Amino acid sequence: MRVWNERLPDVPLTLVPVAPADADGALRDGSADAGLVRLPVDRTVLSAIPLYTETTVVVVPKDHLVTAADEVGLADLADEIVLHPLDDTLAWEALPGRPALERPATTADAIELVAAGIGVLVVPQSLARLHHRRDLTYRPLTDAPQSSVVLSWPEDATTDLVEEFIGIIRGRTVNSTRGRRAQTAQAAQAPQPAKSKRASGKATTRKTSSGKPSSGKAAAGKASAGKNARRGTGGAQGGKRGKPRRRS
Repeated sequence: MRVWNERLPDVPLTLVPVAPADADGALRDGSADAGLVRLPVDRTVLSAIPLYTETTVVVVPKDHLVTAADEVGLADLADEIVLHPLDDTLAWEALPGRPALERPATTADAIELVAAGIGVLVVPQSLARLHHRRDLTYRPLTDAPQSSVVLSWPEDATTDLVEEFIGIIRGRTVNSTRGRRAQTAQAAQAPQPAKSKRASGKATTRKTSSGKPSSGKAAAGKASAGKNARRGTGGAQGGKRGKPRRRS
């Protein structure tokens, strides 16, 4: 947001929080131009750039036994009731621990149940931070599935402003960001090229004495040969031969 506002102060950027299940629809119907979403996404209609993979953590009350360790494994949750909300973002092959009688509707609801001592919750670390409570904490879960975050947008709506946003997300500088605004700014700020053909650094074309064009690199090679040719007879100067001088 900070970088966007610095580079495009006349174009407002609004962040809209959506539930994971609604992210795909928000991109498809144009409610959002681009989104930071979790895999999987429908790659037939959405483009996606991988950003990072999150650490998975277990959320527990602050006085829970789990807090005695810096990190835990799934085996440490074998005797725990592990809550599995309907909006869970982790792809489980088999849930750890013991299942609850009912699945909470949302992660926020599951957090409330953890605070009430009903069970524990396994989520990506950013969700544990989002739903932070003073009476709860979390520990990394070493062998749990992980959630990957991508920047996604409709493939048929890759506009100049979307390209600007992609550049900012990827950390490009203002001079390297691809997009209409950046290109216009670069063109306006670029110094005028020097008139000297040698200063451009590119192969130029010029006329030789015979009137035929030659590349700058080739012309440079011929100029050296021409200097040596003047020492001999005939050739480049095209004059008549003089009479041989008699020896005394």
